[in-house]
Amino acid sequence: MNLLATICRFLLSLRYRIVINESDLMNSSSPKLILPNHQALVDPLIIFSQIYRHAAAVPVVTESYFKIPVAKNLLKRLGAVSVSDLSAGNRDLTVLQTIVTNVIAALKDNKNVVLYPSGQIAGQGYEKIFNKQSAWIIVKSLPDNTQIIGVRIRGLWGSMWSKASSGKSPNFLLTLLKGIFFVAANLIFFAPRRRVTLEFYDITEEAKTKAHESKLAFNNFLEEIYNQGGEENPLFLRHFFYFQQRKRIHPN
Repeated sequence: MNLLATICRFLLSLRYRIVINESDLMNSSSPKLILPNHQALVDPLIIFSQIYRHAAAVPVVTESYFKIPVAKNLLKRLGAVSVSDLSAGNRDLTVLQTIVTNVIAALKDNKNVVLYPSGQIAGQGYEKIFNKQSAWIIVKSLPDNTQIIGVRIRGLWGSMWSKASSGKSPNFLLTLLKGIFFVAANLIFFAPRRRVTLEFYDITEEAKTKAHESKLAFNNFLEEIYNQGGEENPLFLRHFFYFQQRKRIHPN
């Protein structure tokens, strides 16, 4: 997996200039619950490729990704936790318990787990967790030696992987094919690169305190971390180095 992560970082570097702060928090031996915000469909690839510089991690992903041939094999190798996609209309009422049980079991087995508290990519230039409760319940039940790492990612609002252009979640395979085309059309090494920042925070003590106060206090605490710097304006980066930047308007 380390070799795959290295290849992934190289491929991502063709389209993204990634800036990382405090990632050395991943070097400790404690199992970690990693809680990122979710700007775009591509940010799990960015986050995992960087986390693997320091340690392995297990993702929690919706079952729809296990239906994608390439992603299916990769997710199985990562030991991913598959859960039902309630946003697609699935009425599996055991999905929350499945998430909690599997995540706690992985942490007790000294594994690092990546869980998105919002459960979906953002529909605006800031993170909203709404009434989601999986991260809250898990934090209240964590093994004592677990470290909680918050990850704030910025720079992807406006990318073709986000909802900024159409207001809808993009199709993963179609967007991947577009990305491959754009890189090739820019002679591989000349594609305009989007600046993306990843900031890691040790939020263990405060996250536990807020979780025992209430779900609202916990979710508000996470949103404050994710939204530092205010609402992000969409950046619709040009796809070809030989064309001028075009102005586009985010749909209301």
